[in-house]
Amino acid sequence: MKLKTRVYIDGYNLYYGRLKGTPFKWLNVHALVFNQILPSVLLREGEHQCTFEAHEPAINYFTAVISEKAARDKDSVSSQATYHSALRNHLKNNIEIINGYYSIAKTEAWQVDPIDEDTWPKNCNKVKIWKIEEKKSDVNLSLQAYHDSITGQIDHAVFITNDTDIAPSLSMIKQNTDVKIGLIIPSDKTRNPNKELVDLADWKRTYITDAELQSSQLPRVIQGKRKANSKPISWYPYPMELQKIIEAAKPVKPKIGMLFKWMEAPCEYLNGEKPIELINTEQGCKQVLDYINVYVKQNK
Repeated sequence: MKLKTRVYIDGYNLYYGRLKGTPFKWLNVHALVFNQILPSVLLREGEHQCTFEAHEPAINYFTAVISEKAARDKDSVSSQATYHSALRNHLKNNIEIINGYYSIAKTEAWQVDPIDEDTWPKNCNKVKIWKIEEKKSDVNLSLQAYHDSITGQIDHAVFITNDTDIAPSLSMIKQNTDVKIGLIIPSDKTRNPNKELVDLADWKRTYITDAELQSSQLPRVIQGKRKANSKPISWYPYPMELQKIIEAAKPVKPKIGMLFKWMEAPCEYLNGEKPIELINTEQGCKQVLDYINVYVKQNK
């Protein structure tokens, strides 16, 4: 039995729950769900084993544009914009990105007592803080999923989140429709799944593996209508080492595209390995850099 399937992703929850601090941020979310996770899901409808058919737009991705006022890394805003553009250009009609917004405001909060952390808030001092929140994403996600369910657009809704705020929406889908609910917790097995969400799901996956993320990366360069979208340097496993490689190679590969074209082919002087794969390890970065330095020196 084929189920028309649509995926609802809380981008903030996915990033901070599973992608932050990893080299897997250049993620093809469609491939992750439909090629890696869903083939392992066992779901039955009566006597029939269910299969899953992507229903355009197969991915609804809920996020907010990072504010420069809150971004810690200097390229956070541009990297996010590049990624979103890459998703649109690569997945085309199979993705819709729905933006909320960031709210940044000064407010007061109770400070945890530095001497006795169990002191109740009413007996602590208030301090002024910056409160940074992503607004509307969970509301947009909840409403969209419920709308798609009650209008008969889908038979199967898959959620990538661990945010309990969407629980009322899942509960209403269960009460008012026959839509099946799948839940993927963005975690590496170190994050406890929200019990309220788990109890409402017809099936659940409480983790996403490194291997699944690695197998679901976008191509390094995706051509758009106006310009190409390239994976940000800061999103590679060892960006500082990669930047050294880029600088060292400039005498022979002055354009970064020329360098990456060379890196994507096997190199006989690196035991036939591809430099682009070697740079996934610190030792591999050193091998590539050492070879480039020797090559440049010999070809001056």
